Amino acid sequence: MLEEFKKFAFKGNAFDLAIGVIMAGAFGKIVDGIVTLLILPIISILTQGVNFDNLFIPLSSAVTATNLADAQKQGAVLGLGAMVGIIINFLIIAFVLLQLVKASNRFKKAEPPAPPPAPSASEKLLAEIRDALAGAKVPAAAKKK
Repeated sequence: MLEEFKKFAFKGNAFDLAIGVIMAGAFGKIVDGIVTLLILPIISILTQGVNFDNLFIPLSSAVTATNLADAQKQGAVLGLGAMVGIIINFLIIAFVLLQLVKASNRFKKAEPPAPPPAPSASEKLLAEIRDALAGAKVPAAAKKK
């Protein structure tokens, strides 16, 4: 049973998938840091100081807080700023994955085309008849007509 587990765990697909999941988690944190620490502050400057971390719309009159964490404790809110960050994260990750797929496709070897199918029995028979007729001499009388 242990040998069977080793074959499964270290077989190409399962092992590659595990590595991919771990790398995706790390890459997601890097992208999140880039968005939170670099992109959103630049967007905040361009939008004249809008703080995306605390950009929300209260859905209840009981919400009086000015930051998102406190507002969520008071009642229902729409966290627009957090959603902007999540959308930017998604777009960056999707773009990078697209580039990886394109690069991977360039490195794949082109598979040779499949050989043509063998002729069927009737096609072989017709070819033999054709070849026999082509090799037969046409009588002189037939040539004149």
